[in-house]
Amino acid sequence: MASISIQTENEIQLSFDEEDAGKRVDKALSDILPDVSRATIQHWIKDGCVLLEGRPCKPRDAVSVAQSIHIDVPKVKPLAVSAEKISLDIIYEDDSLLVLNKPAGLVVHPGAGNNRGTLLNGLLAYHAPLELIARGGIVHRLDKLTSGLMVVAKTEAARQRLIEQLSERSVKREYQALVYGSLVAGGTIREPIGRHYKDRKKMAVRPDGKPAITHYRIGKKFRTTTLLKVSLETGRTHQIRVHLSHKGLPLVGDPVYGKRLHLPTGADEALKESMRTFRRQALHARALGLIHPATGEQLSWEVTMPADMQALCDLLQADAGTLSTL
Repeated sequence: MASISIQTENEIQLSFDEEDAGKRVDKALSDILPDVSRATIQHWIKDGCVLLEGRPCKPRDAVSVAQSIHIDVPKVKPLAVSAEKISLDIIYEDDSLLVLNKPAGLVVHPGAGNNRGTLLNGLLAYHAPLELIARGGIVHRLDKLTSGLMVVAKTEAARQRLIEQLSERSVKREYQALVYGSLVAGGTIREPIGRHYKDRKKMAVRPDGKPAITHYRIGKKFRTTTLLKVSLETGRTHQIRVHLSHKGLPLVGDPVYGKRLHLPTGADEALKESMRTFRRQALHARALGLIHPATGEQLSWEVTMPADMQALCDLLQADAGTLSTL
């Protein structure tokens, strides 16, 4: 294996040996530096931070015995986001990561019109070192009006490994989705997703979009709605909402991809009022499973449905009488 002569926070210098000869530069470096993802190394090379024998190189360049390489490790810029004390429902935490249950209504990242009061503001107040980790350690997000489980990396090495798991589709995510429509069986939706043709704030199924795969099965059947168990292979923006709407199964309460309120014929006033006032997509990230980025242990977590969604399902169940439950 290569001989490392310098390795600091901002600089790495090494020379290759017989074991590395013939490998691509990015592959050789990812083997030598296990705490740095290959994607990150490729970004360093692209940005000119990696010099092979004193010259910029390309990821595919092959290395030779005794060649030297110098890396100026880019510094992570502190986030321009203020810490703000926000109540966080932490489900699990260790030195590498934390898992939390995000409530509906909480924005994940600051943006136009949401500079404060976001999950990231709260995370920085809870654990200040996240300021020095890219994106504050957040490796995936949930829509503002979606509730449920999220994982946050507490170290840069953990962040990179979790991103790799997401790209390799080894992170297991299961959602509960209450949709309009009656189903007799589950299925899989394989439709590419991209920006909406006219509304840039929306996503849509379109042939030139990115591949997206959503699996769904029946959880509970009500009279005019169905509670689905949904799992993802990919993580496109608004994927569940777009795919189910495209399938003719829009989420109850979805303000963007939903449809007009449809009340079951003969429903009582309590159910009518609950459906009228449920003004967010009925979507909850119930379960999360992943490989621990430091120990390699397989971990999983589950959280119950939030009170507003549970109350609506209880009323739908009472309205439907006897249900078919899996």
